[in-house]
Amino acid sequence: MNKRVVTKLLIALSLGMSFSLAGFSQMPTPDTVTFNSGSLKLKGLLWRPAGQGSFPAVLFNHGSEKNPERYLSQVAAPFLEHGYVFFAPFRRGQGLSVGQGKYIVEQLDSVSQAGGPPARFTLTMKLHETTQLQDQLSALAFLKEQSFVDQKKIVVAGISFGGIQTMLMAAQPSGLKAALNFAGGAMMWEKSPEVAAWMQKGIANVNIPVYFIQAENDFSTKPSIVLSEEMKKLGKPCQVKIYPPRGTTAMDGHSFIIAPEIWGPDVFPQLEKWINGK
Repeated sequence: MNKRVVTKLLIALSLGMSFSLAGFSQMPTPDTVTFNSGSLKLKGLLWRPAGQGSFPAVLFNHGSEKNPERYLSQVAAPFLEHGYVFFAPFRRGQGLSVGQGKYIVEQLDSVSQAGGPPARFTLTMKLHETTQLQDQLSALAFLKEQSFVDQKKIVVAGISFGGIQTMLMAAQPSGLKAALNFAGGAMMWEKSPEVAAWMQKGIANVNIPVYFIQAENDFSTKPSIVLSEEMKKLGKPCQVKIYPPRGTTAMDGHSFIIAPEIWGPDVFPQLEKWINGK
């Protein structure tokens, strides 16, 4: 994702703030926490519902934008309304973790100057499988340590690059219950057959149910369609829903996650069933 696209994503997410927060006027202030990922000290935002717990929890994977904290409260709100702890860790070099490790987009931009798109996509896959995944696994370990979290009811969710991370997390033997993939890989799918094949191959290792969620006017809906078909072919539980277009641009569709009043009535009942083993 280049700098121009990232800027457009931030604008789209910012424009959706007041719309998506309707009905969530009592949004609590998150705690800013620190967790270790190797030698790095990364930051995260942690929201918790009122009460003692223990609560089900969501580990949320942000996208590639440099400052994802700008839209996280909109994403957290509906999960809090449904009684979930919501933890949004910042991967190295992003958001509140700036200065800790290298920001992935800067690494991709650098390699693109020398090797063009093929080098960019090759490095994208490598970083997702290594340092980016390491940060998410470290964040999950931190989340499990919280006394108010029900370790048996943790789900993973993510958007765009975070959707890719969600699928990689879904393939780990980490005790997660379910995954919500919002547009993972949608911006690269049509540009890189290698990335598409890599994501499809990874379905063989997914060991939890996955809900694929996109708007029709996203950059591509093929990730949700192809990956869900692959899961069904392998007998793995999943759901997929492509919603009507949101807004007028592909970026509007890509930021569909900030419209929980649309996807929430479908997703939360199914999520509850998966969490409770139904």
